[in-house]
Amino acid sequence: MNQERLAAVAQRMVARGKGLLAADESTGTIKRRFDNIGVESTPDSRRDYRELMFGAEKAMQHHISGVILFDETIRQSARDGRPLVELIESAGAVPGIKVDLGTTPMPFHPGETITEGLDGLAERLAEYHRLGARFAKWRAVIDIGEGIPSAACIGTNMQALARYAALCQAAEIVPIVEPEVLMDGAHSIERCYEVTENVLHVLYRELYAARIFLEGTILKPNMVIAGKKCANQAEPDEVAEWTVKLFKRCVPVAVPGIAFLSGGQSDVEATANLNAVNRLRPLPWAITFSYGRALQAAPQKAWSGKSENVVDAQKAFEHRARMNGLAAMGEWTRQFEAESQ
Repeated sequence: MNQERLAAVAQRMVARGKGLLAADESTGTIKRRFDNIGVESTPDSRRDYRELMFGAEKAMQHHISGVILFDETIRQSARDGRPLVELIESAGAVPGIKVDLGTTPMPFHPGETITEGLDGLAERLAEYHRLGARFAKWRAVIDIGEGIPSAACIGTNMQALARYAALCQAAEIVPIVEPEVLMDGAHSIERCYEVTENVLHVLYRELYAARIFLEGTILKPNMVIAGKKCANQAEPDEVAEWTVKLFKRCVPVAVPGIAFLSGGQSDVEATANLNAVNRLRPLPWAITFSYGRALQAAPQKAWSGKSENVVDAQKAFEHRARMNGLAAMGEWTRQFEAESQ
C-alpha cells in the first residue's frame, strides 16, 4: 500500500469548491430514470447521456473532482472512440467505480438488508485499477423502522465496509465508505441522529480493527435529517447543527473529507443543507457532495434523449454543479440560485 498516493487521491476528491458526481446507477436504476423522461435504456443511450455530462467542460473542470462509474460505463467509449475514463481525466477529475453488488434481505431480520460483493472483489479491483479507477464506492443501507435497525444488521454491514476498504487500499484504490441511514419513514431528526451515531461508531471501530489508513479514505454519509413522512421537517440550520455535532463525536480528524449523499432530498434542499453545514466552519474535514439525483435530475429532464438538447442539458448540469460547488464553500444563497437560472 502506497499511503502517500492514496492520501493524494483522497485530497483531490475533496478539493475546495468541488465534489463528486455519482453516475454509478445500475442498469435497472437508470432504466427507471429514463422511463420517467420517455427514453429507451440501451447501452448507446446510457453512453450518450453520460458522455454529455462528462463533456460539460465548465462543470467538470471547475466543480467536479471525481466521477463514480458503473461497471458498464468504465468500459465504454465516447462517440469519437475515446474511453469515457479519458474524458473524465482530461477534465482534471478522478475516475472511480462502484464495486458493491447491491443489497439482499438479511436472514431472520425482516426489513433489513446486507450488501453483497466481497467474493472476487480483489480480482475486480485489480481490473478496475487497470481500467483507470483510482477510488471505489461501497454502499451499506440501514433503515429505520419499528424495532430496526438491529445491532446485527449494523455490525454485519460495517464489517463488510471495513473488509471492502482493506481490499481497496491493498489494490491502491481509495475507498469511499458509504453507510447510508435512509430518510424513508416517519422518524424524527433526533431518531436519525441516534441511529447514525451508532452506525458511525461501529464503522470506525471496524475500520480501525481492519488497519485501514484513514487518511486514504472518504466518508459518504447521510445528513442528520427527519424521515420524509415526519410532520416536523428541519430547516437547513438545524440539519447542519445536528450533523456537525454528529461528526465531531464520531469521525476521526485523520479522515480528509466527508462527501454527503443526497438520499432523496430535492436538488435545492441538498444544496441548502450542504451550504448550512459549511457555514459552521472551521471544521477538521473538507465537507462536500457526492450527489446523483441532486445533480442529474435537471439535466436528464432537459436532455430527454434528444441530441438537439445536449447543450441545454449540459447547462442544467453546470448550474447544479456550480451551486453545489458554492455550497461546498458555504457561499451559496437562495437569491444566487434564482438569479443564476
